[in-house]
Amino acid sequence: MAELKCGVDTCTYNKESLCCKGDIMVGGSNACESKETCCDSFRERKEDSYSSSLEHPSRVISIDCEAVKCMYNSNYKCNAEHVDISGGGACSAKGTQCKTFKEK
Repeated sequence: MAELKCGVDTCTYNKESLCCKGDIMVGGSNACESKETCCDSFRERKEDSYSSSLEHPSRVISIDCEAVKCMYNSNYKCNAEHVDISGGGACSAKGTQCKTFKEK
């Protein structure tokens, strides 16, 4: 579990820079740098969308990770203490990235 700061204000799971999903998946199986990663759990916020999960943002979250070249990846789980996801204005997962990624 990692402390997550989410800078993707267009994601339906983002509330006050915390995630309400409960767990996320970081994509980027061939990533060698952070810009080649993404938050595969991203869902664009729509004006008329609502989910009861949005009521409970969490500072600490479970992160599954496909970025196997990252030094924090251990058997497809992130073991970093703190993770930053960025992507202000993103319309899709491709517009997001794991800023914590560090190549092994």
